[in-house]
Amino acid sequence: MSTFPISYIEPVFRPPSEAHSLILPVTNGCSWNRCSFCEMYVQPQKKFRARDEEQVLEEIRRCGERLIVQRVFLADGDALVLPTRRLLNILQQIQTHLPDVERVSSYCLPRNLRKKSVDELKELADAGLKKAYVGAESGDDEVLARVNKGETYESTLNALDKLQQAGITRSVMILNGLGGKTFSEQHALNSARLMNQAQPEYLSTLVVTFPGGESRFREGFADFEPLDRQALFAELQTLLHSLELRDTVFRSDHASNYLVLKGTLGRDKQALLAQVRQAIEDPGRASLRQEWQRGL
Repeated sequence: MSTFPISYIEPVFRPPSEAHSLILPVTNGCSWNRCSFCEMYVQPQKKFRARDEEQVLEEIRRCGERLIVQRVFLADGDALVLPTRRLLNILQQIQTHLPDVERVSSYCLPRNLRKKSVDELKELADAGLKKAYVGAESGDDEVLARVNKGETYESTLNALDKLQQAGITRSVMILNGLGGKTFSEQHALNSARLMNQAQPEYLSTLVVTFPGGESRFREGFADFEPLDRQALFAELQTLLHSLELRDTVFRSDHASNYLVLKGTLGRDKQALLAQVRQAIEDPGRASLRQEWQRGL
């Protein structure tokens, strides 16, 4: 029996919108891997390393012999940490051996772009990198420090601005409930302020969850008080109310969310706010996920 042409180290993660993409790991794990809320790459086998370049290129060649692919997602946690030269080589091999590919995308930590110029990012965009998923998590510096994100409002904004100038589509994630009760309002307001400045093409909200327990998270956030469902909706309402986006596709449909929201901001802002208000005031009539339906 022939084997799949790509070798994976489990677990492998990708954004929901990359469900039909070829997942091509170019790194293993996450180069930062210190965010206290994230358990994606904490297993010993996911210790960060750049994968062998020749192995990656060989896997691309083998995929080209056996698969017809339209989208490629570069895994794991932050492919853009790789040097521009190596990324260009990978993208060029994708163009050569997978000619039907229309879009290549990856996760991107803001810190990945500190040493990359806009011109370098434009080279990557021209070579096929069309979309970057940026986990901003929050626009509030105090919350970011509490969860050991290693970023600030300004560092995230600078990265998003660089991507925009390079012509790379930005999909930004904000974590509903990340600041707990104490920082809920400032988390929502400053996250909206960050998004208003950046004007990303896509914005999604996920609910902070701790399937492995809260002990790691509480090492830097001992007084964290989680939000119940109604408080999560109230925070989401504050965020949406404060967003002044011109043409951003908004999604709150990740499996962690109680309330599924889909629309374009600002066109659908009032309709989305009405859905959140109903979830707060009359949850029995809102289409809410039950606890057993939620997850990572």
